Amino acid sequence: MRLRDRLGVSPRRQRQFVRLMQVVLLGFVFIGLDRGDLRIVVNAGVALAVTYLPAVIERNYRVPLDAGLTLWITLAVFLHAVGTTGLPGMSRGLYDTFAWWDSVTHALSASVVAAAGYATARAVDAHWEGVHLPGRFTFVFVVLFVLAFGVVWEVLEFGLGGAAATFGFQQVLVQHGIEDTMTDLVFNTVGAVVVGTWGQIHDRLDRVVDAVVARSRSGRA
Repeated sequence: MRLRDRLGVSPRRQRQFVRLMQVVLLGFVFIGLDRGDLRIVVNAGVALAVTYLPAVIERNYRVPLDAGLTLWITLAVFLHAVGTTGLPGMSRGLYDTFAWWDSVTHALSASVVAAAGYATARAVDAHWEGVHLPGRFTFVFVVLFVLAFGVVWEVLEFGLGGAAATFGFQQVLVQHGIEDTMTDLVFNTVGAVVVGTWGQIHDRLDRVVDAVVARSRSGRA
């Protein structure tokens, strides 16, 4: 069952939500520039760039990413940027105001990474005739893929924090210690498990994989 059937949200409305979040992200970039806050500028700027990736992939590689998938990706990076910048009238970002905000954004972002891992595994399975990946293996692969990505992300946070302290520039990503890292990895796993077990997500991603494999085979013909 599609998002439209469950919530009454049409593809046109989903695209409008995406455009609205892109406008807000652009506003965040200007807010960061006005405040001289490198953290806001970088996080909002990178998030804004990510929101255009589905359109670039669809245009350049003719891989269909429907409005629901685009909204999913956009929402993940948007909530991260909101957590860094905050809402109107707030002097601090939501990450600094609500301890649970970090867990929510990690779970949602991890679900996007898990979707990429699932699509990769399915593409390998469908593209190479001598390869067969059982469903249980795919689930394990998705979880491990997300955990590996999460570890790399945490190392990046530590590395950027050390570089900021050494060279005296503003820290772009904030790391709050080992307990915070372990909590992040737990919620990364939650996002991975949701994607690994939710068949409706699989249906959407399988359509993307089928398009990638068909394009690959036509290119070899």
